[in-house]
Amino acid sequence: MALKTTVEHMKKLLLVISHDLEKAGRGNKAAAQRVRTNTIKFAKTAKQYRKESISGGRKGAKKKKTTKRKAAKKKKTTRKKTTRKVTRKKTTARRKRRR
Repeated sequence: MALKTTVEHMKKLLLVISHDLEKAGRGNKAAAQRVRTNTIKFAKTAKQYRKESISGGRKGAKKKKTTKRKAAKKKKTTRKKTTRKVTRKKTTARRKRRR
């Protein structure tokens, strides 16, 4: 599709969706189903529009030369996790001695 036809298709879908949204708001279940299916179609058309608009903007422009930089790989140093055992002190024995 060309960019202009994609835009026209999006406008038509929005019109249909808005019309069915009014019906769905009044409780029409079939209209609610049409809204759900048309929003999926609209999303696909919107993705197509994004692709076309990006490619259309690049046709007349010069491409920039990109330099490749090698990223220095960092060595991952893994620390060995040390676990400390925390022992409970016997407070009952202390309490008995204090009394």
